[in-house]
Amino acid sequence: MQDDTRGRDLEGSRQETVAVLGAGSWGTALAKLLADEGHPTRLWARRPEQAADIEASRENATYLPGFRLPDTLHATGSLEEALSGATLIVWVVPTHGLRASIEAARPMLPPDAPIVSATKGIEEGSLKLVSQIFETLLPTPSHPLLTFLGGPSFAKEVAQRMPTAVSLAGRDAAVRERVQQAFATDRFRVYTTEDVIGVELGGALKNVIAIAAGIADGLGLGHNTRAGLITRGLAEISRLGVAAGANPLTLSGLSGMGDLVLTCTGELSRNRQVGVQLGEGKTLAEILDGMQMVAEGVRTTKSAHNLSRKLGVEMPITDQVYAALYEGKPPLAAVTDLMTRPPRDERE
Repeated sequence: MQDDTRGRDLEGSRQETVAVLGAGSWGTALAKLLADEGHPTRLWARRPEQAADIEASRENATYLPGFRLPDTLHATGSLEEALSGATLIVWVVPTHGLRASIEAARPMLPPDAPIVSATKGIEEGSLKLVSQIFETLLPTPSHPLLTFLGGPSFAKEVAQRMPTAVSLAGRDAAVRERVQQAFATDRFRVYTTEDVIGVELGGALKNVIAIAAGIADGLGLGHNTRAGLITRGLAEISRLGVAAGANPLTLSGLSGMGDLVLTCTGELSRNRQVGVQLGEGKTLAEILDGMQMVAEGVRTTKSAHNLSRKLGVEMPITDQVYAALYEGKPPLAAVTDLMTRPPRDERE
């Protein structure tokens, strides 16, 4: 088990008492990062037995095996215990469970603690972004405390202390700076932005394009195809982002192009792996039955497909991924239909 705790001296910077809500791979990696830096951290797991296992073994053997968790991190199955006295809250619950977790935590939230959402997705049904879910459920005075983390960052590599750069979006400059300082290490660099919508849409929609890239890889279609999908995928992400109010420059940055490239090419990408298996001939049901962790892109594809229609934005790659996932369309037919669309100018 790796144990590379290298906490920094917090003298001169603010020590936070951190609650990380969600003990999957990403939640555990962020909790480890903060605890390694000397911030007392409590990691909440929805299942009490999982929390007990993590606390006893000092490892999340299910979702982030092989990494010893520092003594400054404690796991708990009690939401009340996790949030008690917290000065910083990091939310890492999958989109489909986010609303319920906010409603459960709302009575216990410390009134002045910044909230960092590391959840990436679009809610089914309502088509709300993660920020909109928080703003719907939390009182207006708490909205300036909300921030949103995005960018190219596999959990395993963050836990391995591989140099990583991410974006943090929030509407209050002082809150952004405080969260930036809490997360910053010599291996984890945080850039800030006001563009909440851009960071959120980049983080959500790249998972859809990663499924498309995986399908191409599963079909054995080569590097040209993958590069084309990434580039045209960014074009349709940008179109939807602009229609929703995002700054297009955000989508050429870490939370857009950066996260897109990582998720479409990295072997650790769960969404890409879904696509690879589709390309190899497996059904969606077979793929999901064999997965232990959530691939957000499967649900996000349906939400993105519906949101693009609501906003009147053309998203041909997303439409073909939707057809492959939910309408049983053969993956090769989806690729052919993309390639034989009417000719057009690249900037359209």
